[in-house]
Amino acid sequence: MFISVVLLWLCIFFIILQLKSRRPKNFPPGPPILPLLGNILQLRLENPLKDFERLRKSYGDVYSIYIGLKPAVIINGMKAIKEAIVTKATDFAGRPQDLFVSDITKRKGVIMADYGSSWKEHRRFALTTLRNFGLGQNSMEDRIHEEIKHIISTLEESVGKTMSPRVMFHNAASNIICQVLFATRYEYDHALIQFIVRCFTENTRITNGPWAMLYDSLPLIRYLPLPFRKVFKNAESLEKIVADFVREHKKTRVPGEARDFIDCYLDELEKRGNDGSSFSETQLLRYTLDLYFAGTDTTSNTLLTGFLYLVNYPHVQEQCQEEIDRVLEGKDQASFEDRHKMPYTQAVIHEIQRVSNTVPLSVFHCTTKDTELMGYSIPKGTMIIENLTSVLNEEGQWKFPHEFNPENFLDDKGEFVKPEAFMPFSAGPRVCLGEGLARMELFLIMVTLLRKFKFIWPEDAGEPDFTPVYGVTLTPKPYRMKVQLRTPQ
Repeated sequence: MFISVVLLWLCIFFIILQLKSRRPKNFPPGPPILPLLGNILQLRLENPLKDFERLRKSYGDVYSIYIGLKPAVIINGMKAIKEAIVTKATDFAGRPQDLFVSDITKRKGVIMADYGSSWKEHRRFALTTLRNFGLGQNSMEDRIHEEIKHIISTLEESVGKTMSPRVMFHNAASNIICQVLFATRYEYDHALIQFIVRCFTENTRITNGPWAMLYDSLPLIRYLPLPFRKVFKNAESLEKIVADFVREHKKTRVPGEARDFIDCYLDELEKRGNDGSSFSETQLLRYTLDLYFAGTDTTSNTLLTGFLYLVNYPHVQEQCQEEIDRVLEGKDQASFEDRHKMPYTQAVIHEIQRVSNTVPLSVFHCTTKDTELMGYSIPKGTMIIENLTSVLNEEGQWKFPHEFNPENFLDDKGEFVKPEAFMPFSAGPRVCLGEGLARMELFLIMVTLLRKFKFIWPEDAGEPDFTPVYGVTLTPKPYRMKVQLRTPQ
């Protein structure tokens, strides 16, 4: 009798699960759904990008999968992505609030914060503060050039040798954003910055790996001592570091004379008082870490990808150097404005961003209300995954969609053009906050280094492997390059 009752309840349980996993009316099509697991067995959890492309061929540009019991809509191609995040921007501007990354950030900060008044206030504040600290002005250029001097010193020590650029580029990008956030830079071998980089590296690896997918799919395992707990421990360590910075800033700041982002935020807190706004010290900790991550990982990985291609396409490197020498003749250093006189170099940098595809699935979105997309009905609260790879490699949008070729950004007259499908920073209201800073860093760093050095693929390095390592951001596999000083032009 007891066994019969248990079996009956198990049958009822699985019927309920099956019903919960059934696609709503007019929902985007997709592969068959397994009870409890959804479609996770049909995805390679270590890198689902090829699986998403395979499913696109079967179900079209807008299709759905289930991550456990949670439905997600994958959108592909310029037409569908533009309709979602530009034309119907506010309908698709939310963030999922029951995911691994949401739990890590405690739903605070700016990257994973849901669409609403708190997110709007903090995004507006960040944009204003970045502008006040010189984004688009000479002061930010000066900060970047100061850091470039340290990159040059590192490269000069390696002239005639081979070296791995990974740590150098990551620490350089880190220092530029650290100066904005903390008014501080660190030597590349400093223990604190090495610890911060290690924490973020581990977290990005785990966050887009199989353990995070299992965490999202099977809520029952969330409190078990499994490898994903390491991410929460790292997040706590990083928050403590920022809390120490905040405590020190409180002791030394002069109200109204902000040295950095933390001072600006503390000024804003003091000005607002108890006005019931979303500004708080807790928000400041998460917000600062969001800006640090956004300002470090994507830029450093794009630089790493860029030099991997430049050493393996020497004719492209040489053509950039010829243009740089011509435009900068007689000048001590490049300015961001010089990009308008360097169409080929601009095209190369943008092509590097296209093939880098650094954040291939953007940051997951969520619908803020019941809406429609490409004729399908999408209920409020549905997770939306933008497959930016599908746009950056889309047939018909690019002259050479499947190869590295700066001609993708040049017209018939050799002038720089930026196709509408170029959206490595996504688009719409949730476009990457750090886009302006990243563009300035990439241009000034690449132009300055190409002016001074020649970069060569080592003879004994074998064939290059351009296949990136999948994670929250794509990063090239470790490689080494040979450095030579160029003859002064």
